[in-house]
Amino acid sequence: MPVHQVGLRRAATAATFRQVATDVRHGLRIARPAYWVVGRVERSGLFVTRVTWRLVDGSTVRWASRAARRRGQVEVRDAGGATTRVVSADRTTAARLARTNVVAGLAFVVGGALFAIGPLLAEAGVGGVRAIDTVYLVGGVFFSTGGYASVVQASNAPTDIDDTGTLSRAAWTWWAWRPREIGWLSVAVLFAGTLFFGVSLVAAYAQNLTARQSDGWVWLPDMVGCVCFLVSGHLALLEVCHGRVGVRLHDLGWWVVAVNQLGSVLFFLAGVAAFVRPATSTAINLGLVDWGTFAGAVCFVVGGALQLGERPAP
Repeated sequence: MPVHQVGLRRAATAATFRQVATDVRHGLRIARPAYWVVGRVERSGLFVTRVTWRLVDGSTVRWASRAARRRGQVEVRDAGGATTRVVSADRTTAARLARTNVVAGLAFVVGGALFAIGPLLAEAGVGGVRAIDTVYLVGGVFFSTGGYASVVQASNAPTDIDDTGTLSRAAWTWWAWRPREIGWLSVAVLFAGTLFFGVSLVAAYAQNLTARQSDGWVWLPDMVGCVCFLVSGHLALLEVCHGRVGVRLHDLGWWVVAVNQLGSVLFFLAGVAAFVRPATSTAINLGLVDWGTFAGAVCFVVGGALQLGERPAP
């Protein structure tokens, strides 16, 4: 048996599992074998993003927030620090994570596609205002679906690790309050942003609004949604980079987050340009509204497609 497997299985018959709250602070709780020794804890501000445990033979087990939540995986490394294998979650847990990931990814692809079609119709003068508003509204429903599916996945992130390094979670929930976990907080803020977008999209159906009414009922919720998307993306970048925001070209998770964050920036710029000036009752820049929305939506289509590949191993 390879040495790292010996280390993982050694004392298994005598090992007991306990909830370890002292490994990390601020509410992250990971149940693991009691004979594992905490090595390194990596944080981004108040949030823990990665933990390494030492085993008796010198090998280590490394848990990372995003990898555990999205892929259901932990890494096993030898005494020299080289990754010897990646341990997947148990079959039931992996299947649950994979299903929610597919729902979220496809929802963002469809929602992004509809948000890209809306400005194209507006620029081409095809369809009436109500038809275009409906395209946006349906797209918003898909965005909210993707946001909620992401919250469900984060609420069910596996935090039980057995002596072989396998992640699992016995209970399934449709909602959990886990604001001290950076991954959950990121997707929860994203979901909140989609709901603010929904308020704006529904309000857009109102007729004969004054400039101030339009800004208060349509523009303001839209801007709050844009800010939520930016905050969510920043938290996700901190999570995937384990602290300081940087570039991780070989990490699929980084590409998912980076492309989506670019989309959020473009949405924000389009939102600013949509402000209706009371003096003229016209938007600041309709071209930027349409093309910024289109480009941002395309980013979310790409990000959703990439997310489909960030899943547990089959």
